[in-house]
Amino acid sequence: MLNHHRRTALAALALALTAPLAALAQGAYPSKPITMVVPFPPGGPTDLVARVLAQKMGEQMGQPIVIENRAGANSNIGAAAVAKAAPDGYTVLYNTSAVTLSPALYKSMPYQLKQDLLPVALTAVVPLALVVSNAVPANNLKDFIAYARANPGKLSYGSAGNGNITHLGAFQFAKATGIDAVHIPYKGSAPADVDLAAGQIQFMTETINSIMPFVKDKRVKLLAVTTPQRVPAFPDVPTLTESGVPGSEAGAWQGLMVPAKTPKAVIDRLNAEVMKALQSTDVRARLAQQATEPLGGTPEEYAAYIDRELQRWSQVVKASGVSLD
Repeated sequence: MLNHHRRTALAALALALTAPLAALAQGAYPSKPITMVVPFPPGGPTDLVARVLAQKMGEQMGQPIVIENRAGANSNIGAAAVAKAAPDGYTVLYNTSAVTLSPALYKSMPYQLKQDLLPVALTAVVPLALVVSNAVPANNLKDFIAYARANPGKLSYGSAGNGNITHLGAFQFAKATGIDAVHIPYKGSAPADVDLAAGQIQFMTETINSIMPFVKDKRVKLLAVTTPQRVPAFPDVPTLTESGVPGSEAGAWQGLMVPAKTPKAVIDRLNAEVMKALQSTDVRARLAQQATEPLGGTPEEYAAYIDRELQRWSQVVKASGVSLD
């Protein structure tokens, strides 16, 4: 019994001695600027949200968070750079759903998602919008589906690139509705949006923050959103499920990841700062302007979400027959 009490006392003493050191170590991070790698071009839908969060988190942490755009290969270039960075919390990845698409799209990957990166937090989701050209003689989803079915192989849909969520979202929708249409990949959302407005392509499932100016100017028609619930920015626009097309839910979700072997204390600190930023009034207002929904959650919840998305999109990619190498 005496030995038991002695061991308990020694353990308590050790904890008391190490607690201040742990607190000191946590308090010391960050002691210099943090680089947030965005694996997409500046000005795009992912970059816009990343900059809102980076600015707020930097203010909260007392160190600037510097955005570094490293675009290419469906986000693989930027993700691989972070995977190979020092696991010290000073290089982080602002990732999108692309990290769960690429393993199915590429036979050879420059990094391994589950081995080389650790999840911090699911941050936000940009809804996808089913939009059609004004030249299409349909003002609701039912009429559009009927029109597309009556013209097999004559309609084309654009995307921000082969294997992009905007491509696979449209493919998933076309398959669910029995529409035979031709895919036209673009180098990013901007040129695809312009061609849709010009009538060069007939429809898209586009990120809503990218296509929003075209919708508000009535240069394209917004028929539905691909999210489970309606989007507050367009409360009168139904979801695909409401419109009779269940199983086509999709969104361009985003999150924060760090190199494997990053200390848990650093991951927890970053997660806490993400959650604090997402709950702030100014960040929520700025995200609302982009029709972007803040999410959040623990690192463990994000890890489970990634696992589900890997399984889901591998099936969609297989059905699409798309391969990027």
